[in-house]
Amino acid sequence: MKKVIGIGGIFFKTKNPETLREWYKIHLGFDINDYGATFDWKECSDSAKNGATQWSPFKEDTKYFEPSNKEFMINYIVENLEKLVEELKKSDVIILDDIDDSDYGKFIHILDCEENKIELWEPSK
Repeated sequence: MKKVIGIGGIFFKTKNPETLREWYKIHLGFDINDYGATFDWKECSDSAKNGATQWSPFKEDTKYFEPSNKEFMINYIVENLEKLVEELKKSDVIILDDIDDSDYGKFIHILDCEENKIELWEPSK
């Protein structure tokens, strides 16, 4: 089974997300939104399929990355989240929550072997 098919986002802690977003807008031309910046792309194997990668600075005191104590979290795009979660459970991977089905797609959080929190995302069709 194909598992991760791309990076959906890079999330990291910063002292002042608003200032940092503005710096990247001014100096590097980021098209800033409420969450940071979204980079749209097309799949190489099927240019009819669109994708996006989110760049998001968070306040340094955010609890969103817990229980990890790291300064970052990566969001990986997956094809079949429910099946992947079944496989991860069989391998005793730490799963932090239940699958959340939202307008953006399905999400779940896990820990890797170094206790980095990872967000897995199956985009909505």
